[in-house]
Amino acid sequence: MSVQHFLTLLDLDAASLANIIDRAIELKKMQKRGEIYEPLKNRVLGMVFEKSSTRTRVSFETGMIQFGGKAIFLSPRDTQLGRGELIEDSARVLSRMLDVIMIRTFEHEKAETFAEYSQVPIINGLTDLYHPCQLLADVQTYVEHRGSIKGRTICYIGDGNNMCHSYINAARQFDFKLHIATPKGYEPDADILAAAGDRVQLGHDPFAAAEGVDLISTDVWASMGQEEEQVQRIQDFKDFCVTPKLMALAHKDALFMHCLPAHRGEEVDAAVIDGPQSVVWDEAENRLHAQKALLEFLLT
Repeated sequence: MSVQHFLTLLDLDAASLANIIDRAIELKKMQKRGEIYEPLKNRVLGMVFEKSSTRTRVSFETGMIQFGGKAIFLSPRDTQLGRGELIEDSARVLSRMLDVIMIRTFEHEKAETFAEYSQVPIINGLTDLYHPCQLLADVQTYVEHRGSIKGRTICYIGDGNNMCHSYINAARQFDFKLHIATPKGYEPDADILAAAGDRVQLGHDPFAAAEGVDLISTDVWASMGQEEEQVQRIQDFKDFCVTPKLMALAHKDALFMHCLPAHRGEEVDAAVIDGPQSVVWDEAENRLHAQKALLEFLLT
């Protein structure tokens, strides 16, 4: 029997993803009621980090503890991965000792190689190409506040990065329309975009993209590993800040999301992220609940 991995949203069918969202909402309610639910008792998650993290580490580690299991933090400084051991060999060894592995790294190919040689599920905690766990949390947050996301129109403003790619895949899997606005030269991967067909519209005018939408989302202008590009990116993205003026073009009940960390005054105005349309704190919390639902799905 083949192992089910979660490297992108396309690894699961639409029905399974919808079930994970529903289950995440139920698990959240259970946790708020103080119910003890430990389906992963004595199970162990290995967390391989090559990129630093706050939300990813805390949410996965907390989720495993709440489920009755354990999580082990593995960094390149503390493992043979940092001393040149082949990913294939690390995957073979770790998957014989662990029940599930989450990897947060730079090249998406590393996650794919881990999955190819692993005997247990591999979860993508973020790569340079995709951030699927964040999209589970984003969709959960939208459903909690506004109901089904199917048929809605979402706007993503900023870099055509891993968040943008995952929003493109989410449009396919959750059946919504997506408007993308990026500066010229920062468009998403052409193949990922083409695969979504007419579900996605790409442009370079953030105000046109925001017109009449139900949700506006953005991300930092320079992701991890792009710090040396910061000065140039600030110049290139200066017209792509999510401001109250831009939010006013969306529907009156439109929401604002950001995967965090945020740079107020750059990609988002403080009046927006700290304003009444912002649901970023629910969105951040839902990383915990969505990933618990994902872990339960993959392991039980």
